[in-house]
Amino acid sequence: MHGILSLQSEMVYGHVGNSAARFALQRMGFEVWSVPTVLYSNHPGHGDFGGENIPAKEMAKLIDALDRQGHLARCDAVLTGYARTAEQVAVMADAVTRVKAQSPKAVFSCDPVLGDTHTGVYVPLDVADSLPKELAPLADIMMPNLFELETLSGKEVTDAASAVRAAHTFSCPVVVATSIPQADKLATLAVTPADAWMVLSDWVENAPHGVGDLTSALFLGHRLKGADIPDALQHSVSSVFALVKASADAGSNELLLIERQELIEKAPMLEVTEVAK
Repeated sequence: MHGILSLQSEMVYGHVGNSAARFALQRMGFEVWSVPTVLYSNHPGHGDFGGENIPAKEMAKLIDALDRQGHLARCDAVLTGYARTAEQVAVMADAVTRVKAQSPKAVFSCDPVLGDTHTGVYVPLDVADSLPKELAPLADIMMPNLFELETLSGKEVTDAASAVRAAHTFSCPVVVATSIPQADKLATLAVTPADAWMVLSDWVENAPHGVGDLTSALFLGHRLKGADIPDALQHSVSSVFALVKASADAGSNELLLIERQELIEKAPMLEVTEVAK
């Protein structure tokens, strides 16, 4: 193992974006080189917050320095998440291209952060336009939520079967779709051109922010450690559900990622099933 380049949001307080992914992946034994797209005091969903966007040119300077020191050639994966400008998306795409040129086996996992069902699109329109054009074609893994899956595929998703059909419109090898309704449960699916698997979990009221960021990190981590797709899905979703439930039960509006970190590797396993073709 060498390192994972993670380009997404950074919070001073709480566990969202890099602030969720970095610790989870470090807990799994990975070096994580985190480059922020924004630096906020806390998640804006809490109301009051402070901070600012990181200029794309400053992100590029950090990546250039890593490259000069030979670290991009030692990179096992690139993980991208929230971007605030189209220029940042361009820097992300360039970083992926440079990593893959020097480390051909590196995996690119793209969380196409566009919005959510209860908010609609919450990124600027130039990001919503550039992300599917510049990042999606490079991805080995795409990690859309329900809203993003519908938006990027142009298809309505109402259950696991329709989610599989929507995922098949993507060109990347693996699509992990989160927040999919399935009867009275919540489904997370991993879809390849030939197969699809699903893990069901209970709905959790007042779930904290950062769930998608944590899922993306853990699924990537398990794949890098050699897990096959259904095993990576099972372990990542089980850990995320256990952490979300523990946080909600404690009345926390943030993931209790540090306090309950043992759940990253020792969560009760949820069942993984193959979705009928």
